[in-house]
Amino acid sequence: MTEPLIGADALTAVLDDPSVAIADVRWYLGEPERGRDQYRSGHLPGAVFVDLEEHLTSHPGPGRHPLPSRKVFAATIGLLGFGGDQLVVAYDDVGGAIAARLWWMLRDIGHEAVAILDGGIQGWQASGGELETAIPARVPRTMIVRPPLTRSIDRGNLADRLGEVTLVDARAAERYRGELEPVDPAAGHIPSAHNVPYAENLAGDLRFLPPRMLSARYQGAGVSPATDTVVYCGSGVTACHDILAMKLAGFPEPVLYAGSWSDWSSAGMKVEVGEEGAGR
Repeated sequence: MTEPLIGADALTAVLDDPSVAIADVRWYLGEPERGRDQYRSGHLPGAVFVDLEEHLTSHPGPGRHPLPSRKVFAATIGLLGFGGDQLVVAYDDVGGAIAARLWWMLRDIGHEAVAILDGGIQGWQASGGELETAIPARVPRTMIVRPPLTRSIDRGNLADRLGEVTLVDARAAERYRGELEPVDPAAGHIPSAHNVPYAENLAGDLRFLPPRMLSARYQGAGVSPATDTVVYCGSGVTACHDILAMKLAGFPEPVLYAGSWSDWSSAGMKVEVGEEGAGR
């Protein structure tokens, strides 16, 4: 079984192995071209750019970043040069917050051999790793759709299960409380949600906290092996980071609400503002 994280030293050791493929998944809210520009300015050797909007999203659908069908995604990622016989290593520059979406989606098509570069591009450079600007040739490969290793839920089914599941909101605290909402129609959070911001899964060097610390974080939010945990964020991207953190902590596979807050708030569903339990 593939470990969900790989360190810079371990990646260096297999960098020239053709069975390893690297994905640069940098993306910035409101700056659609910045990720590609950053990639062109310098990326890990051999890395292929994977665009959140172009390759990991399919419109129309629920929320700002609806998932493509599993078949379409497998074809897309294969055309980018990632094959079912390869270990895919994904990285970004925000501690895996965007790369975790690719990690989740590959597991959603049953591709278990995928890992996040712990510490991202900063950790790579800090360990002495070099960057390059050459754009590698993309040779299409076959990515096979297998039974999913993930779990997901839509708005209607989540609404029916509120109070039955443990609901985790991965957004920053000010968005959860409804003090700030930069992109979606309404501010606040889904009733009964606990706030576990994805950014707090990380240490100062943008590496994941140790499993015992992650476990304590999520247990404090009511996460337990005895109850299904559903995770959402703004649009189904950074929620995957919380899912990864819970997997590292040893919890069962959480459930992704892919439409997330952008879908819930657009549909006029009931919302709450304020701290947990305020019920307003």
